[in-house]
Amino acid sequence: MPSKSLYCKHKHVSDSVLKTLIYLAAAVTVVVLVGILGYILVNGVPYITWKFISTPYSEMNPDLKGILPMIINTLYIVVITLLISAPIGISSAIYLTQYAKQGRLVRAIRFTTEVLSGIPSIIFGLFGYTVFCVLFRLQVSILAGCLTMTICILPTIIRTTEESLIAVPSSFKEGALALGAGKLRVILGIVLPCAMPGVLTAVILAVGRIVGESAALLFTSGIGYHMPKDFFRQILTSGRTLTLHLYQTAREASTPDAMNIAFATAAVLLILVFLLNCLTRLVTKVLQKQ
Repeated sequence: MPSKSLYCKHKHVSDSVLKTLIYLAAAVTVVVLVGILGYILVNGVPYITWKFISTPYSEMNPDLKGILPMIINTLYIVVITLLISAPIGISSAIYLTQYAKQGRLVRAIRFTTEVLSGIPSIIFGLFGYTVFCVLFRLQVSILAGCLTMTICILPTIIRTTEESLIAVPSSFKEGALALGAGKLRVILGIVLPCAMPGVLTAVILAVGRIVGESAALLFTSGIGYHMPKDFFRQILTSGRTLTLHLYQTAREASTPDAMNIAFATAAVLLILVFLLNCLTRLVTKVLQKQ
């Protein structure tokens, strides 16, 4: 009896220590996150004005230091990349989970996607420059950057969507098939809608990767900052994103107000990502209610 109480006391102490470590780790994570966000917002928000957001940028004219071209270029790359990668990634996940036999081919595809997700972005940039800019003769352009980012985010979309499809209860699919529904109708009408929150999570992660990327786009989309005049002409020319603009201005710290512009650009980038995430979560809630 005494030995049992001693064991219970030791177990209680171990649980308390583990619980304390978990809370400590969570607190450190939150403090670091709040510290980073607070530091950027405190230094950047005071320099965000309507003129800063709505005017073009010029390296020669000190009165033109706006980021409107970079905002447009960022939206170009996000939208075009998702239009290319989302159908391919979701279709691949559906094939892997609903149609393919679980054999060597599926294992090879999954291994390939895992390898791709671990490749440094600078290698994607070098590959994109060699293939899309040089071999396909797209030059350094927004379109080349979109194609490169498609390869970068495909593993994220495929793996996250695949896990979401696997998590759908098999009884849903079996019940629909028993009622006479076709396989494609079951997948598009039952399995995919049930997995839609996970699919949108994959899209959120992909958007975060696109917006935060710099190395791959530096090689492929370039650092052009001219104001877009025509959609099709613009995507075939060089254009820097907000992240690349932040990188370029931070390098020019010796010039007046360079760091202020960099911090303001970083703050706008954070706000843009936050708004995109809120929009995606709103769409997720609407789909869940339906």
